[in-house]
Amino acid sequence: MGKRKSSAKPPPRKRMDKLDTVFSCPFCSHGTSVECRIDMKNLIGEASCRICQESFSTTITALSEPIDVYSEWIDECERVNSLEDDGDGA
Repeated sequence: MGKRKSSAKPPPRKRMDKLDTVFSCPFCSHGTSVECRIDMKNLIGEASCRICQESFSTTITALSEPIDVYSEWIDECERVNSLEDDGDGA
């Protein structure tokens, strides 16, 4: 004769932490001054600093989050800075 299977409970689901929507500005370095807004209707993400009024906008997808918009802004700043450094060597 076989044993009965024990009714094991499934492991509890891990809670996903909320991602930030407020970041530090790459231009004025003021903490928590950049706010990211996402417009799903027009598929536009915008990050803007409340202190120095710098802003950045980009196209987004349905899966984009505010951290993605901010990361693209940082990547674009680094790309522009590297282009300027390469151009000065002539």
